Amino acid sequence: MRLATCVLQPGEAGRPWLIWLHGLLGNHHEWRAIAACCAQWPSLAIDLPGHGDSVAVTCGGFDDISAQISATVRRHHIERYWLVGYSLGGRIAMYYACHGRHNGLQGAIIEGSNPGLDCEQRRSQRCAQDAAWAERFRRQPITEGLADWYQQPVFTELCPVRRQALITARADNSGSAVADMLEATSLGRQPFLVPQLRQLTVPLRVLCGENDAKFQRLARHAGLPLRIVPRAGHNAHLVNPQDFVTELQDFLVNPG
Repeated sequence: MRLATCVLQPGEAGRPWLIWLHGLLGNHHEWRAIAACCAQWPSLAIDLPGHGDSVAVTCGGFDDISAQISATVRRHHIERYWLVGYSLGGRIAMYYACHGRHNGLQGAIIEGSNPGLDCEQRRSQRCAQDAAWAERFRRQPITEGLADWYQQPVFTELCPVRRQALITARADNSGSAVADMLEATSLGRQPFLVPQLRQLTVPLRVLCGENDAKFQRLARHAGLPLRIVPRAGHNAHLVNPQDFVTELQDFLVNPG
């Protein structure tokens, strides 16, 4: 089956497309406000397997989702494009830039994403951790799983009102479909991408919220080009869209 997509902005003729990849539990709607601030670029948002209108689409792993993205680009006759990915979407974008078939890729903007684990023991531990979460999403009501998911340390910036808003917004997800995607694209199954990312022939920029110390540390340790979005944590584009857009547009105009 094909990945579902949504053209968020028609943009100006001749410009490269922005292709938006959401995080786990998200969908293409997550990027509407950001894309509206980048109206001069044509924008295509993808619902990843198991999410949104791609709920029935399955994924066998990173090679599979990379091939699905390439097929989506061809189906829309897109010749030049940037990838913009948040969290899981950013990890997929990094893998795609390193290993995918991507003629026409202009570069990638990554938000709050892990470039990979550098030892087999840590990868095995992460696979086990994600398998446990996947089992919970399969057997519990989705709202129960989400309530605990958003209590994880990476989401400490969320106030109770914003946390509940996310739970409500994402309660339409299929727990089993999310679980399948979580296991297929576990950080434990992702290669350690740092060596390839350092040698990319296309521009790359990592955006992290000012309060997202973990992912800032990961980017700096990997030696990746990092910019900080003020007054934001892990989900910077949601919490501070104005400054996120400023950083995004700066990169699109001056990617070097």
